[in-house]
This record gives sequence, structure tokens and C-alpha cells, in this order.
Amino acid sequence: MSLRSNDRQWGSVAKFFHWTVALLIIGNGIFGLCMDLAHGPMQKINWLALHKSIGLTVLALFVLRVLWRISERRPREDPAPRWQQLAAHTVHALLYVLIVALPLSGWWFNSIAGKPLQYFKMFNLPALAQANQDMSGFAGDVHEYLFWFLVLVLAAHVAGALKHHLVNRDNTLLRMLPFRRLRGDTSQGDR
Repeated sequence: MSLRSNDRQWGSVAKFFHWTVALLIIGNGIFGLCMDLAHGPMQKINWLALHKSIGLTVLALFVLRVLWRISERRPREDPAPRWQQLAAHTVHALLYVLIVALPLSGWWFNSIAGKPLQYFKMFNLPALAQANQDMSGFAGDVHEYLFWFLVLVLAAHVAGALKHHLVNRDNTLLRMLPFRRLRGDTSQGDR
């Protein structure tokens, strides 16, 4: 499997960024929803610190992913009606915006609440805004609403990929799966 993408499929670096960010987002989302299950205030503080650090990791990996994406070509799309192409591009654009907006909204929420923001207890990050307890509830709501919007957009993304795979029976999903041969591929190189 090639590091770089080609006309037929995504390279291993693009796949690494895609699946790592996807797993971190899903895991951190579930983790965020389970925050109330923490036993005692210290465990909740530690869980919240981990949640924030994972969110910042998603943001950093996403920036690296975009920089990598700019430096290489994109595989050719399988033929699809114009409306499907537009829907796919819209979903991808929304995913990109939300993958940036969600960690930034969490950082903003943390700043508004007047809390320190440490990255895996290694160093502190600066506040994005002055502490303002009157705005704290609003900032928390923004972070939560962005999360639920991301869940909807991710569901649309997964549904589109499954539709391509199960109904259209094309290579759209296979191009992003690691260690999978494309349909109609008789070579052994992409296994």
C-alpha cells in the first residue's frame, strides 16, 4: 500500500488520518456522554482533562490531515448523479467545519468557565476568552449542540459510504478501508 494517494485509492497516510480521527471523535464523544458516571469529583476532573486533551489531539491531527491533503491528489470519484456529488461534498465540508469547531468550542467553553487547559498534563494552553460565568452555560450549550450536529453529519457520511458499498457496489468505501482490494482489481499490490 502506497503512502500517497493515487487516481484509484487513498494512500496509507490519508487512511491513517481518516480512521484515527474518526476513532478519536467517536471515542471522545462516548466518553463525553459518560462523564456523569465518574465516581467522585476527582475522577470527573481527570476524565474531563482527558476528554479535553483528546479533543485537542483531534484538532491537531485534523490540521496535519488537511496539510497532507493539500499536498497530494484525490482519487477519482466513481460516477454518480450531480445531486449525490453535491450531497457528498456538502457532508465532507460540514465534517471538516465541525471537526474544527467542536474542539475550539470546547476550548472556548473551558476559557469562559475560567478553567485551566492542560494538554495531557504536559503544558497549559492559553485561554481563548476571558472568564465569564454568565456566558458559561451558553458556551457549554454551543459545544453540546455542535456535538449532536456532528453526530447527524457523521451518520449521513456513514450512510452514504454504506449506500455506495451495498447499493451501488462501487469502490467509494473500499478506497478508504485499510488493506482492502478494490472491486475489479486483479493486482496483488493493494491487499
